[in-house]
Amino acid sequence: MAELTFKNVIKKYGKIEVIHKINLDIKNKEFLVLVGPSGCGKSTLLRMVAGLEEISHGTISINDKIVNDIAPKDRGLAMVFQNYALYPHMNVFNNMAFGLQIGKTPKNQIKQRVEEVALILGLEDFLKRRPHELSGGQRQRVAMGRAMVRKPSIFLFDEPLSNLDAKLRIQMRAEIKMLHQRVDSTIIYVTHDQVEAMTLADRIVVLRDGYIEQVGTPLELFSKPVNTFVAGFIGTPPMNLVECKVSKQDKNTFIQFESGLKLPVPEKNGTKLTDNQKVVLGLRAEEIAPGAVDTSFPEEWIFEGMIMVVEPLGNETHLHMDINGVKIMSKSEGKKIFKPNEKIKLHMNLNEMHLFDAKTTEVIY
Repeated sequence: MAELTFKNVIKKYGKIEVIHKINLDIKNKEFLVLVGPSGCGKSTLLRMVAGLEEISHGTISINDKIVNDIAPKDRGLAMVFQNYALYPHMNVFNNMAFGLQIGKTPKNQIKQRVEEVALILGLEDFLKRRPHELSGGQRQRVAMGRAMVRKPSIFLFDEPLSNLDAKLRIQMRAEIKMLHQRVDSTIIYVTHDQVEAMTLADRIVVLRDGYIEQVGTPLELFSKPVNTFVAGFIGTPPMNLVECKVSKQDKNTFIQFESGLKLPVPEKNGTKLTDNQKVVLGLRAEEIAPGAVDTSFPEEWIFEGMIMVVEPLGNETHLHMDINGVKIMSKSEGKKIFKPNEKIKLHMNLNEMHLFDAKTTEVIY
């Protein structure tokens, strides 16, 4: 069992505060991903858990025991680094066994554990090789294996896939997911890649400038972003975000753009929008269907647009559109061919519209 708690955690370098009063509970056996742009503080948080960075204020607890002053080796953790951190003069077996050897584990137990983990990771034929004789993916497996043989209560991953090519990243994502299913351990995983975060996590923590912006499941963050930062950061392609203002006409509510384009706002209980209020429209590309007319939706949700750029991806196509001066992105499923400068009908599913306050950037609809 390994539950981890951050309570009012602050990190300062001199007078500069880089982590601001973080409060977070991580459940036993949870796969939690810390995601955000470079410099947001995610690796610093991970290193504080590992004991590689001092905590300026607040506490980090593992199973209700404060670990601020406990040495890294005594925290029951294992960390997998971005650059693998393998010993070049040692073969795979000794790299994986090193931590156990330092801890004076009996030789027969070391051999058994290394061979068991090597079998799980597909490294049984590489135990006598040195790191320079391995591919990037194999080296990353060795780094994971070195952590696994110690049977830690918590695994810490610091951007472990960033040095791999796209194909290997997909393969290693699946292997890390399978690792979590095999071992009864909590995993905290740091990445700047939101696709990694979405595919791996039970819950995601979105960070910006040392603050937590939102915590939730991948689906919660995708469907219910709390502000424009999360809306634009989570999802591929990113959510369309366009400045506009509220327009009240009789009993109807619209949002109006500078170009003159006007979209009706479906009624929603508990929503308070005022006339001329400045807002930001959020609508995902998949909710803007090109060339499709769904008769179950109102006719006023259908617009004509001009294709500016076509991005074919095989099973889907991303279209950069101009709708009466408003630039948005649409996504088409399937293999239909589109051409630049072509005019097409677009069906907007306005039931999936998000509105954010232009000043606070927080969701209001």
